[in-house]
Amino acid sequence: MSKRIVILIVWSVLASLIGPALAQPPDGKKDDKAEKLPAPPKNFDKKRDGIDRGKLETVEYDSTTVGVKRKARVYTPPGYTTDKKYPVLYLLHGIGGDENEWARGGAPDVILDNLYADTKAVPMIVVMPNGRASKDATARDPIPKQSPAFAAFEKDLLTDLIPFIEKTYSVKVDRESRALAGLSMGGGQSLNFGLGNLDTFAWAGSHPPRTPGPPPSSSRTTRRRPRSCGSCMWPAATRTGCSG
Repeated sequence: MSKRIVILIVWSVLASLIGPALAQPPDGKKDDKAEKLPAPPKNFDKKRDGIDRGKLETVEYDSTTVGVKRKARVYTPPGYTTDKKYPVLYLLHGIGGDENEWARGGAPDVILDNLYADTKAVPMIVVMPNGRASKDATARDPIPKQSPAFAAFEKDLLTDLIPFIEKTYSVKVDRESRALAGLSMGGGQSLNFGLGNLDTFAWAGSHPPRTPGPPPSSSRTTRRRPRSCGSCMWPAATRTGCSG
C-alpha cells in the first residue's frame, strides 16, 4: 500500500473520532440530514499494554509571518531515530480549536501507536499546529476577527512551520512525502493550501471542509494535483465527493 495513502487513512481514523464533536453547528443543533460516519474499530483509541509508544511534545517556532513565537504539537513514532527519514502529516484543527485540539479530543498518539503495533501504518511524524496565525486572535473571538488569521496561516505554514520541522526532525522533504489534512475549517485550509501549493503538497484530505469558495485552480502548475478525500461543502450548500 502506498505510504501516502496510509497517511490519509491514519488521518481519516483520527477524524472519525473527533470530527462529530468538533464540527457541530454553532447553535449546537444536529443536522438530521448530515452524513453519518461508520463506527471506528473497537478500542482503537484505547491505550494498550505491552506495545511501543511514540512521543507527543509541544514545540515553539519563530513565525516571521506573525512576528512572535508560535506553538505546535508534534508526534514522533515509536523508535524514532535520526538514522532514517519520515513522511510528515500536517493535521489541522477546526474553527474552534488550536494546536491542542486533536490531542485534547482525539488521542492521536494512542491511535497511531495502536496502528503501528498492528503494522497498519507506515511510521510518520504528525504536526498539529495552530491554524490561526495571529498575535492575539483566539477561538473565543468573533469569526470576522479570526478569518484573517486563518488565511495568514498559509504563509506561516509554508515559510515558518515547515522549514522548522524539516530542520528539527529527520523528515523527508519531497512533496510526495508531505501530506496536509484537517477537520472542518482545517479541511478547508487543507484543500485551499494543498491545491494552491502543488510543489509543496502531494496529498490533501478534508473531513468535511468549510471553505469560502472552490479550491484554487491548478493552472499555476502542470504538476499532478494532490489526492484529496472527504465531503466538500461549497457556498451554495452543495455537497459533493472529492477525489484525486
